[in-house]
Amino acid sequence: MPIRIPQRLPARETLENEYIFVMDEGRATSQDIRPLKIAVLNLMPTKITTETQLIRLLSNTPLQIELTLLHTKTHKGTHTSAEHIDAFYRGYEEVRETRFDGLIITGAPVENLPFQQVDYWQELCDIMEWTKTHVYSTFYICWAAQAGLYYHYGIEKHAVPSKVFGVFRHRPLDARHPLLRGFDEVFLAPHSRHTEVRAADIVACPELDLLSVSEEAGAYLAATRDLRRIFVTGHAEYDLDTLDKEYRRDLDRGLNPAPPKHYFPGDDPTQTPLNTWRGHANLLFANWLNYAVYQRTPYDLSDL
Repeated sequence: MPIRIPQRLPARETLENEYIFVMDEGRATSQDIRPLKIAVLNLMPTKITTETQLIRLLSNTPLQIELTLLHTKTHKGTHTSAEHIDAFYRGYEEVRETRFDGLIITGAPVENLPFQQVDYWQELCDIMEWTKTHVYSTFYICWAAQAGLYYHYGIEKHAVPSKVFGVFRHRPLDARHPLLRGFDEVFLAPHSRHTEVRAADIVACPELDLLSVSEEAGAYLAATRDLRRIFVTGHAEYDLDTLDKEYRRDLDRGLNPAPPKHYFPGDDPTQTPLNTWRGHANLLFANWLNYAVYQRTPYDLSDL
């Protein structure tokens, strides 16, 4: 959140030079405040787990949020009860006339398929096109980030030699960028994917800024210059035990997976992992809500 200070306070110039957001008294008294309308298009099969993870992060700011949960109509999941979907979720066609301050599109376990072979691809394309006029800022996670980069900019995804699986070190490329404010010079975030978007392809796109990379996991965070689209290739929202559950699941299936890297102490799967990315996750989502949504979205959403 911005801090409100007197216009002529000496600290103002110093803070602004450090790209700290300060608000003078004139702007503060003229602000119209309302709840932010945030939607989540939940493509994950374990919808209750994912919605809980995201709500936890969205709720960790002083901002008031009205949440709408969305699901695809062209794909019927089997991991979440129909009663839960009917009670708490809406389809895109039910909200297509509604405008939102922000939208989160989650990852999905379909990355090994070509985009066009995903059974809800056309519906997702319709939604991504709809965001251009009805959503101020869209936050794409993991496979959704790959899908968004492909749909909007033609950037292809590529298979990787071995699964990117674990908790990896990242570095911010522009500490003054609004999405990176307050980040440590090295931070940790989980990944779990078989494909990647290459950093060079993002850099080559004039509409995008590459904001963070990992030596092991590759490109992590990118955004458009106006912050209308944010792309995160990892899973900052993951719980402490999410990677462990995925690892044990694949063991039970006889897939002989490698343990997630840098996750278990000493890379020993018999040890209890530590959550080393929670601070980054909260800051990433808070920065998105504050700098990409709250500070930029029009008070009257019909002005989008």
